[in-house]
Amino acid sequence: MAAGAVLPEQIAAMWEQVKAPVVVPLLRLSVAACLVMSVMLFVEKVYMSVVLVGVHLFGRRPDRRYRCDPIVAGGDNDDPELGDNAAFPMVLIQIPMYNEREVYKLSIGAACGLSWPSDRVIVQVLDDSTDPVIKEMVQVECKRWESKGVRIKYEIRDNRVGYKAGALREGMKHGYVRDCDYVAIFDADFQPDPDFLTRTIPFLVHNPDIALVQARWKFVNANECLMTRMQEMSLDYHFKVEQEVGSSTHAFFGFNGTAGVWRISAMNEAGGWKDRTTVEDMDLAVRAGLKGWKFVYLGDLMVKSELPSTFKAFRYQQHRWSCGPANLFRKMLVEIATNKKVTLWKKIYVIYNFFLVRKIIGHIVTFVFYCLVVPATVLIPEVEIPRWGYVYLPSIVTILNSIGTPRSLHLLIFWVLFENVMSLHRTKATLIGLLETGRVNEWVVTEKLGDALKIKLPGKAFRRPRMRIGDRVNALELGFSAYLSFCGCYDIAYGKGYYSLFLFLQSITFFIIGVGYVGTIVPH
Repeated sequence: MAAGAVLPEQIAAMWEQVKAPVVVPLLRLSVAACLVMSVMLFVEKVYMSVVLVGVHLFGRRPDRRYRCDPIVAGGDNDDPELGDNAAFPMVLIQIPMYNEREVYKLSIGAACGLSWPSDRVIVQVLDDSTDPVIKEMVQVECKRWESKGVRIKYEIRDNRVGYKAGALREGMKHGYVRDCDYVAIFDADFQPDPDFLTRTIPFLVHNPDIALVQARWKFVNANECLMTRMQEMSLDYHFKVEQEVGSSTHAFFGFNGTAGVWRISAMNEAGGWKDRTTVEDMDLAVRAGLKGWKFVYLGDLMVKSELPSTFKAFRYQQHRWSCGPANLFRKMLVEIATNKKVTLWKKIYVIYNFFLVRKIIGHIVTFVFYCLVVPATVLIPEVEIPRWGYVYLPSIVTILNSIGTPRSLHLLIFWVLFENVMSLHRTKATLIGLLETGRVNEWVVTEKLGDALKIKLPGKAFRRPRMRIGDRVNALELGFSAYLSFCGCYDIAYGKGYYSLFLFLQSITFFIIGVGYVGTIVPH
């Protein structure tokens, strides 16, 4: 018994010897680094909000900054072979897909229904499906539209090299593409309205320095579950604020990979599609931007799309969206810094604002500060965080983030807690991208459910199936739930209790996601 009582005393003595000279200075350094990153993020959010207010006050809408007169049949071009349609440029529509059983009809139907002269548009379905049944279904659908007079091409390849980028690159090699001036790209779950081309193409036709016109995403399943509402809040901020600010200030932003139209000559000048990262769309946009091309974002043009409604699909998507930009930053930093074709201010914007703050610091500070450092200061009271760092700045940043989706203002606390959990995966992915290790080029296609659940369960409320522990448990989240719960209890028992409410709420959120009770649970 005596020996057993001595051991805890020895451990406590060793902890005291290490804590003062090692742990406390390291934690203070971590707090200082997190506060610096928090200030950088805060300044960026305020800057974007000020620019956005200025855009609305001074009416800097795209239709006022650029010429976008509608294209009229029988216009300036007089080609007797084309007749009245000579004024309309040739447009290629690419729809890349991979085993899209639930949504392929929606995207193909929407693309074939676009208002544009039938002899001046080609729909190209790039099917990388590995399921022969789905391939047959997609091919039959293409033939059905072809029988209606639509110029539609069904293209397959022998491999999936390069994934989406590889499919798009191969699609551009076909002979009929040489006649096309512009290419519109839609993922398999995107459904553009009939007027999409008539609203985007004029910007490209009348402004030879514009390479890309990007539309906004509209989510058809935002109300499916709480997780899709959280995604809507984050993506609405991205489109309504980040994309709008980039378009208005530097005519530059990241291409979203779909719901956009490219000038083919600009794509070729930039080097075309590359598959060196998992964000081939952003890669192309950065290279085109460094060539001096301008981009236009149309916030009032919305294209219907689907949010991932299962946590597994969402997590894989976020890994790709976080790892890819960090890896691209690593690959292109020197190229951006030494570029001679764009202004110094644009280079600073791309390196600092676009990449460093939004794609790297934003993820890292959220996880490290709120899920690691703040709880650690509860256990080590010698280190204190100033109130402005853990109350005022986060509160203002959170409020500014909410302006994208006013209808979800009442969900703001849930959104903060959910984003803190997801920052764990985003930070991990960001570090993988920066260090170029492990799953840096992992590409998992985001699963789309379409109307699958409604079809399988007509007229019945969706019942959650019995949970399979092995399938649903996320050990990492459960580990952080235990850590935060312990820190919360310690704060109540030995600390000042300042952080206990936050720690317990965050711990519960980690636990709920850890046991898989989030998103739509699809029955097997």
